[in-house]
Amino acid sequence: MDKIRIGVSKCLLGEPVRYDGQHKHDHFITDTLGRYFDFVGVCPEVECGLGVPRESMRLIGEPANPRLVTTRTGLDLTARMQAWVANRVEELAKEDLSGFIFKSRSPSSGMENVKVYNDNGGVSGKAPGLFAKAFMARFPNLPCEDEGRLNDPDLRENFIERVFTLWRFRQAFRASQTLATLMTFHARNKLLIQSHHEALMREMGRGLAGLKARETRAFFPQYETKLMRALKTLATVSKHTNILQHMAGYLRDEVDDADRKELAGIIEDYHQGLVPLIVPVTMLRHYVVKHGITYLLDQYYLNPHPLELKLRNHA
Repeated sequence: MDKIRIGVSKCLLGEPVRYDGQHKHDHFITDTLGRYFDFVGVCPEVECGLGVPRESMRLIGEPANPRLVTTRTGLDLTARMQAWVANRVEELAKEDLSGFIFKSRSPSSGMENVKVYNDNGGVSGKAPGLFAKAFMARFPNLPCEDEGRLNDPDLRENFIERVFTLWRFRQAFRASQTLATLMTFHARNKLLIQSHHEALMREMGRGLAGLKARETRAFFPQYETKLMRALKTLATVSKHTNILQHMAGYLRDEVDDADRKELAGIIEDYHQGLVPLIVPVTMLRHYVVKHGITYLLDQYYLNPHPLELKLRNHA
């Protein structure tokens, strides 16, 4: 497959662009994700004309609309940064990005929870960095995370799963903007979406059921928005268990009693936290391939992202 393009804060790629001339190289991003992703690096401070090294800065004022101010000299860089941001996000619209990984706690690039200080030096609240806020507003459907949150295995899997799913959806749209394309995509991703948000999955299905062919092209953006909303909700052990049991039901006429009981036991072991999700999924995939159960073979739930990433290997 072609590599998927995502944006990344440049310091995370190992570039020495931080205020102190250092970097924050994240080897999971470059070495592991780099096998599947092409990176578009962004450093707001350097790209808006500030040097390396430079004076550090922080957010000051009201959390809803903070100013970007240097910590020692008190130079207000808000207007300069905002002017650059307005231009840069439009440039990034041409990059065909499927996600973004921000540098946590950065006053320009932090995705959330960046400290905002009052004039007396105390913390008045928290907010996203100026660039991150504008980027997420301009591209509300793009999966976004910061490198700190990617240390959480559930958040890491959720982010990468969203990136791959959005990329597949947009590839399908570019290949053919027909109702059949949209119906096929939904059918193949139905269980994956259901594992995150069953109500939205059903709402999306009802929308497709009433769709006329001439309305399809205009409906694609609406579907994408709901797809990304649904997948942003974290899948839980209970939701996964329900999906696994549902899929196991398709094996009723193909697998003997002993194998069905073994599979049911492994699903219960997963439900109890004794084995990771990859164990029942691998067993299910084995039976699905062996018996050629077409509906399940087509389900991206069984393989939403490369196995080499080991995203389902944690208990």
